[in-house]
Amino acid sequence: MLSNHKIVALVPITDGNAARAFYVDKLGLTFLSDDGFAIVIEANGNLVRLTKMKEVKPQPFTVLGWEVAEIAAEIRELAAKGVVFERFHEFMKQDELGVWTAPDGTRVAWFKDPDGNILSLSQHHG
Repeated sequence: MLSNHKIVALVPITDGNAARAFYVDKLGLTFLSDDGFAIVIEANGNLVRLTKMKEVKPQPFTVLGWEVAEIAAEIRELAAKGVVFERFHEFMKQDELGVWTAPDGTRVAWFKDPDGNILSLSQHHG
């Protein structure tokens, strides 16, 4: 069934130029195409369609995330390119880089794209 097929992620955007600059130039994803309806990018064999919408209502949760081996190094590299990591001190304790450590040891940090979509990095324990 579907467990044998790749997933295509879909993220709503309003400004194609801003989204492309963010996802390609700042995050380092590979631009594949722009068909007028969506910008298609690739991340390690995974397709992401940045779907062009008239309006985007960002959700209060992560819509797209990356599992990384060294979260601190990734945060520093992205921050150097202008990516701003979110601080949720009123909800959870985060370290100086904005990383929250879950009870199981998983480490997570969040940031937003130009439309306010919440994205994340996670380094899993074990």
